[in-house]
Order: sequence, then C-alpha cells, then structure tokens
Amino acid sequence: MSHTLNSDQISEKIKGLTIPITLARTAQEHGDEPAYSDKADGRSEWRTLTWSEVREQALDVAAALIELGLQPGQTGAIMASSRIEHVLSDLAILHAGGIPMSIYPTLAPTQVAQVAETAKPAVLFVEGSEQLARWSEGLKVSDPKVIFFKESDGSPTFAELQARGAELRQDRAKQAELQARINAIKPTDSLTVLFTSGTTGPPKGVQLTHENIMFEIESSLDHAGLRDTTGISLSYLPMAHIAERVLGMYVPQTVSGHVHFVSDPTLLVGALGEVRPNRFFGVPRVWEKIRTGLSAMLAADPDEEKKAAVQAAMDIGIEYVESKQTGHTTSPELEAKYQAVHEAVLGPIKSLLGLDRVEWAVSASAPMPLEVARFFAGLGFKIYDVYGMTETTAAVCSGGPSDFKMGTVGRAMDGVEIKLGEDGEILTRSKLNTPGYMGNAEATAALIDEDGWLHTGDIGELDDEGYLKIVDRKKEMIILSSGKNIAPSNIENYLKESPIIGHAMVVGDDRNYVAALLTLDIEILNALAPKLGLEDTNPSALATNPVVAGMVKQAVEAANEKVSRPEQVKAYEILPVEWTAESEELTPTLKLKRRVITKAYAEQIDRLYQ
Repeated sequence: MSHTLNSDQISEKIKGLTIPITLARTAQEHGDEPAYSDKADGRSEWRTLTWSEVREQALDVAAALIELGLQPGQTGAIMASSRIEHVLSDLAILHAGGIPMSIYPTLAPTQVAQVAETAKPAVLFVEGSEQLARWSEGLKVSDPKVIFFKESDGSPTFAELQARGAELRQDRAKQAELQARINAIKPTDSLTVLFTSGTTGPPKGVQLTHENIMFEIESSLDHAGLRDTTGISLSYLPMAHIAERVLGMYVPQTVSGHVHFVSDPTLLVGALGEVRPNRFFGVPRVWEKIRTGLSAMLAADPDEEKKAAVQAAMDIGIEYVESKQTGHTTSPELEAKYQAVHEAVLGPIKSLLGLDRVEWAVSASAPMPLEVARFFAGLGFKIYDVYGMTETTAAVCSGGPSDFKMGTVGRAMDGVEIKLGEDGEILTRSKLNTPGYMGNAEATAALIDEDGWLHTGDIGELDDEGYLKIVDRKKEMIILSSGKNIAPSNIENYLKESPIIGHAMVVGDDRNYVAALLTLDIEILNALAPKLGLEDTNPSALATNPVVAGMVKQAVEAANEKVSRPEQVKAYEILPVEWTAESEELTPTLKLKRRVITKAYAEQIDRLYQ
C-alpha cells in the first residue's frame, strides 16, 4: 500500500504540538461545546463540562498542585473510575509540568507497590477509600500527596484543590509560574506512563511522549475517516488502557468531541440507549455480548414469519457490507435492496440497541471473530478492526473507509512500517514506538531491536495487498506433544459462537490433544430459561443441567467441524462460575489471563487428560 503521508510529512504537520497547545486551541474554537459528561457518584442525570470549563478547571488544579510541591518531570498517579475528575486530574498534572499516569484499579496491592517503586509518584488522586486501600503497600515505597475525589480521611479533596487553585490564579506571579511550566513542555517530553496490567509478571511502565500521541492522531484521523466529524462517544474502559486514553482523552482534546463516561461497564447497554453515539469503540467481548443478547431476543420471538423476515434482511445486510470492502463494488440494485430493508427492519433493530446513529464502529484490543463481524454486517455495520498495543501508542494498523476487508485489521497506517519476522511475529517501526519502559532498560532492549523494529509478540499473516490478519499471541500458541502448533483464540472464537458460552479457554500445551474450560453466559441462559424449562439458573446448577449440557455438546461439535482434526476439542469441562472483569480470570479489557486460569484450574485441566 502506498501511504498518503510519509513519516517526515506527518512530523512536519505536528511539529511543536503538545496536548496543552491543542487543548488551548480546542477550548478557544469550541469553548461552549460539550466536552465531557458523566453520572459519577450515583447521579441520575448527566453532568457536563464544556471545553472552556475543562481547561479552566484543569488549570485551577494545576496551580494548586504546584503549591503542593509537584515538580516538573515528577509523576502523578490516578486510580479511579472513568469520570470527569479523572480527566481534569490528568490535565492538571500535565499542565503543572508533571507526568500523569492512570493506574488499573484492579491491580493487587503488591503490584501497586511495584508501580510506586518504579514511578515514585509525587501526588496520588484516588476516587475513595477502596482505591487508597490498594496503595497500602505502595505508600510504603513512595510518599505522595493524596487527593480524594469523594470522601476524605483528612486529605484534601478534589473540590478543595480546585477552589484553592482558582484563588492562586488570581495572583499574577502564580499565574506566570503556571504558564512558564506549560511553555516549558516539549513534544519529546513524556505525556503519560501506562503500566501494563501485570498478567505476565510485574507491571511495566510504557512511556509515551506528546510526539507519539500527536503522530498517532495525525496518522489515524484520515485513515479512519474521522477528520471532519465531531464525535459523540462513550468511554467505559479504564483510562489506563491506551485505546480508551487515545479515543476518550487525546483525540477529543485535539479535535473536540463529546465523551460520555460510563463508570461501570455493566451500565453500557443502558447508556447506549441514552446517548446514541455516532462513534462506538468496543473490545471484541463487548460486541459478542451485544450479539448474543440480540440473538437470544430474536430466537425467543414465537413469530416464525417475523424471524424469517429479519434473517432475510440480515442476509442482504451482509451482502451489502461485503460489497463495501476494498476492491468490491455495490450495484445499484443491491443499494436499493439494502436501503429498503434498512428502513423496514435493520434500522429499528439498531435503534433498539442504541446504535442507530453510529457512523464509525471499531474493534480493538484482540482480534474480532469473523462470525461476530459478519453478524453486525447483517445489520449494516462496517466494524473496522484495529491493531496495536500500548508500546506502539495504540493503532499501527487499522481498517477504514478505504482499507476495509473483513477478517483483517486493515493495513499499516500512514508513516508506519509493518513486516513479519521469520517465525511470523509482527514487527513494526515508526515514530509511534515507545521510547521505552520506565526504569527497565533490559525489557526495552528486548522490545525494540537495533534497527528500530518493535517486536509485538503477536503472530500474523500479511496478504499480497498488505492486509494484516492476527493469528494469536506468540506466547499463547499451543504446541501439542506431537509438535503441532495450535492457535487457541481461533478455536475459542468458534466455541463462543454459541450464545450460551460466556468464555472458553483452550489448553493442550505438551499434551496429546486439545481440551477446553468453558463458562456459561448466565444472562443469556436466564433469558432463555422459560423456553428451555430451566428452573434453577444458579451457575452451579446450570453447569450440571442436562439440557444445558446438551447445548454445550452441540456447540463443541459445531466448533470442531470448522477446524482441522488436531485442533478439535476432545474433552471439556463446564465450570460452575462466571468469569467477569472483576474476577481474577479476566483483564480489565475482558481478555483471558491464561496463566492465572491455568494455575487456578490445574485440577480441572488434569482431569481433562485422565
């Protein structure tokens, strides 16, 4: 693929830019427009700040942080849900010359202590006592000034800090000191440090500069088709996640937009109906949950004629979206058929989901299962799959209006090089690559080689047109005792095509066949309970229910039909539990913690091979 802009051209366009500069411009040009909304602390109505208010309140807190003693280059930590104060604290630390870092609120106290030991935060913003408790070990190795969003143990609150800062900014000398801190920020300075969730060892702090972020934004806006639209979006993942940080903070702060924070991901479906966003980012598991919920609802409809009409409409939707892929054309006849079924059938279904205004839909964090993408294609959605990682400042490869091919993550973005290593590992080189891990030169050297290629740890396939397909994580590939290499995520996605299977983890390393641990989707089974005659919908009861067991058996057999003989699941166990974002088995972005699961369920796994 020939890029629209090369690396030097992008660098020229973003020359000298930092987030404080772009935020000031956004506040000047879009000052009265809504910026951030939330329902934090149990509010029933959305509270909203405009772009002018966001910048002014952030500057107030920044002035107070300087008085508290925050020095340029020091880090400031934030552990809280997604809410307005989270963004304001981040911006305040930044404008005071510090380096803000959001910390996953699911990290264990020992992991928090490792973060504190590495970063030595000078200030710490926490939502309340629950978050502060996770810093019990961390406070022993660092001594930050603690600020509470809600209740306080005698420490200052966010509101008190903001009020004090507003007073300080009335003093010309204090205002000049703040402005000097802002003016001293350079594009090559660290904009943030994001610590990994620590699922494969101690958390590592990924340093990202203003230049990294500005390059990401400039490279992706045209590629994604977002240059000339103002986004109305939902933010529901932790702010320690790079995709949420880019889409929920840095892109809007650069080009404006209206972000609605959902502090609890379980409230996402309701928020979709209220906000009706025109941009929606979902990790694959979120798309899967929406699909299974809708599928269960459609399956429960007793009107067979209506169900047939919906399926016929979705068949046209799939044909239409497939015709929108790069290199394909949409005939006038197909366009007319699609518009007709969209108005009559597909549009009302989208409205029911709160997705009727979505113009840009994207999936990231893990490969989107093709069947899930095809399901939403049936509703007329082109879901652009995106590939990247924290160490590459989010996306390096993505789908978009001119780079859309289902089953792939699109092509390399402007200014980005992608190639495969001898073992199929995806390597990338660009100005999106992190300068390195904070205080960990050894890990940085293992990440980026002498020629500047970042080793992602993912296995991929590149076709002749430059479209990239993700196979699996290099470290997660299963090697059977026969020597056969197995990509577990592919099999797991086929298993999860059954709406009643919540999560699936395939095992088999050094074993002679593939087996699987399965959890049930209790929400779906509750909805289907009357139709299936299920009286007890407790997870432990469902795991041993013969009707459910029969449905799971069918799901495993259906998955096995789609894979080669060595990849077929020969044994499985239905677990009497759910794996959720709050449990130890999943990351904050709902991916499997394979090492944790393997250790926790060692007995069950051994049983599968007896």
